[in-house]
Amino acid sequence: MLVALIQSFKDVLCKNTNVFFSFDVSIFQRAQAMVFAIEEINRNETLLPNITLGYRLYDNCQKMPTALRAATALFAGESEAMEASDCYGSPPVLAIVGDPASTHSIAISRIVGLFRMPMVSYYATCSCLSNKLEFPSFFRTVPSDTFQIKAMIRILKHYKWTWVGALASDDDYGQNAVKLLIEEVKTFGCISFSETIPKLVTKSKVLQIVDKIKQSTAKVIVVLSSRVDFTPVVMELVRQNITGRQWIASEAWATSMALATKEVFACLGGTIGVAIRRGEIPGFQNFLLQVHPEVNPNKRLLIQFWETMFGCKFQEIIQGQNVSVDHPICTGYENISSTKTGYSDVSQLRTSYNIYKAVYALAHALHNMISCESGKGPFENHTCANSTSVQPWQLFHYLKKVNFSNHLGERIMFDENGDPPAIYDIMSWQMDEHGEVRVKTVGLFDESAGAGNDLMLKEDDIFWKFGMVPESVCSKSCQPGTRKATRKGEPVCCFDCVPCDDGEINSEIDSIVCLKCPEDFWSNLDKTQCVAKAIEFLSYGDPMGITLTTVSLFGVCLSICVLVVFIIYRNTPVVKANNSELSFLLLVSLTFCFLCALCFIGQPTDLTCILRHIVFGISFVLCVSCILVKTIVVIVAFKATLPGNNMMKWFGVSQQRGTIFLFTLIQSIICIIWLSTAPPSPVKNTKYQNEKIIFECDNGSIVGFSSVLGYIGLLACTCFAIAFLARNLPDTFNEAKFITFSMLLFCAVWISFIPAYISSPGKYTVAVEIFAILASSFGVLFAIFSPKCFIILLKPELNNKKSLMGKLASK
Repeated sequence: MLVALIQSFKDVLCKNTNVFFSFDVSIFQRAQAMVFAIEEINRNETLLPNITLGYRLYDNCQKMPTALRAATALFAGESEAMEASDCYGSPPVLAIVGDPASTHSIAISRIVGLFRMPMVSYYATCSCLSNKLEFPSFFRTVPSDTFQIKAMIRILKHYKWTWVGALASDDDYGQNAVKLLIEEVKTFGCISFSETIPKLVTKSKVLQIVDKIKQSTAKVIVVLSSRVDFTPVVMELVRQNITGRQWIASEAWATSMALATKEVFACLGGTIGVAIRRGEIPGFQNFLLQVHPEVNPNKRLLIQFWETMFGCKFQEIIQGQNVSVDHPICTGYENISSTKTGYSDVSQLRTSYNIYKAVYALAHALHNMISCESGKGPFENHTCANSTSVQPWQLFHYLKKVNFSNHLGERIMFDENGDPPAIYDIMSWQMDEHGEVRVKTVGLFDESAGAGNDLMLKEDDIFWKFGMVPESVCSKSCQPGTRKATRKGEPVCCFDCVPCDDGEINSEIDSIVCLKCPEDFWSNLDKTQCVAKAIEFLSYGDPMGITLTTVSLFGVCLSICVLVVFIIYRNTPVVKANNSELSFLLLVSLTFCFLCALCFIGQPTDLTCILRHIVFGISFVLCVSCILVKTIVVIVAFKATLPGNNMMKWFGVSQQRGTIFLFTLIQSIICIIWLSTAPPSPVKNTKYQNEKIIFECDNGSIVGFSSVLGYIGLLACTCFAIAFLARNLPDTFNEAKFITFSMLLFCAVWISFIPAYISSPGKYTVAVEIFAILASSFGVLFAIFSPKCFIILLKPELNNKKSLMGKLASK
């Protein structure tokens, strides 16, 4: 039974062309891995006993037609007959190992899939090959690009690289991979640029790609290409000395020592790569060193390998004659152990290890097939496959279900898409202590470990070209307190960070919106959280509140002192001459006027809101009523001194008391109506300052508040007018001019109060109202009572009837 290997052993093109080519000895190691695995299986007494596996090697020359021709020859039965005595006829080709190229594998698999011939690739990673409807018999021992892209995305996310450039080869491998990359990056970042590396490289195209790299602000570039395709771009990068970029390598070139040179390291040093999982094959190195060539036309690959390895030529026999060559003659006994090439290096067995696994997977599938118990088979009528005439489609059936562990404990199996478990090594390009470039394993990506645990990195082992993890973002993250505002015509990763408006917050990084705070909350200075608004009112602890309270209490004390003085000196001419009863009542009302100012200080409540306006309205009406009656008494007293006028009997003490009571009653009725319809109440006002809550008393009915003030103003104006007319009347002690001055102050204060009250914000509204109350009260107190107290306390010699009568006589 035969297993075929399709592989390119040349760097460029095959023979029989005019294009230069060279034999790649490191790739020949892959063929030897297959030979080694088959010979190892044939020696195994438990695996496939009594069955000998054979193989054929095909060179596809990196050309699609050649690869297709080789595949067609396999299932068309063009293999040569075996000459061994225990075999006869053409051995069946049961499976194909290869092709390594995704594009070739797609074409070949479409053909062999029609016959259900198993094709196990060890290097074709295109995610499109996981489609079992198109490629039913395709399997692989290397993870698909879907998982490779997942590994790259995890690395990008791990280092928060959101602004990424991409280069991809112009084939199925590169184009499918870059498509997956772009889709995944869009979920958390942006692609700065995406360029295709053509198969037929031109100078202009390479310069275009390099210019794009130089112009882009992206510091991280993902390259999804083979080493051969990427090399021209690398050479131009080296020529122009393009540095300052962090390269992410796909598995196709992540471990390529042909690129990892000192000259290239200046540009690509620090590259992080995703590589196929490395494995060990016991005894493989000894097998490689034991190879010897045979001058046999059917074994041209071995001959080319030997000639390339030692730079010699075998003497070729053409038409029975020896033809000499211009090169040293190969003897076939050169010491291969003395060479150090990629062929004998088994420290990084990745591709060869995958070939080794592919052969063993086929062997285990074949072993399971021949171990079938009669009558329990999976085919028609529960039949088993005939071991002497096994068909590829029968092996295909068993290959889908193969599941075993190899010598390293690694599980070998295929999922429903023909893909193996996805495990990658993470590589870092760095310089060792000897100044040699090496590719070091610094981590592992295991997709089966689950999200969050799939990427394991040894951070201390990773080499960064510039000594630190590079940053690759179009715009730096918007910190809490700001929001993202996209720039017109640019990718979503390019944005400006706009501070949240007042009253809005954002506690997250890179948020696109700011959240509005609840009504009773406001944003802090950093705009990161809502804090309760400061409740502001004119409190007793506030400096302004302390000042106004002190002044108010001073006014109360002063009024009481004057009242005490008047009571003590109530029998003196000065007190008697100015209607002592009205003076006492006026001083009491002034005391209440000063006290009502205290109702405006402190946290508003339903009671204080009602009380402050009621006390204010009634006490001031009582005060102005007393002054008005005193003014009327002055006029009536003057009229009573005229011959034949007895007006005093119509405006005696009872009438004076009744007038004051009537005026006060009217104000009380206004207050009762106001309180019964729309009483004042405490409210939280945010109209003036959004960041603060002004706790104040709402007046309720504007009409009610205006009526209270208007009534006081009406009495005050009436009093002022009457006092002004009577200011020059002769009297024993004419108060009219003092009343005129007091009412002038009173009216001036309250007229200026109106615009100041309307324009003052917050607690200053209350302060203005208190100031008006205190100013008008002090104006009345000083204007009316300071002259009397001056005489009583400082000029007692004038406080007698003779002095008063003398004053009258002089007038």
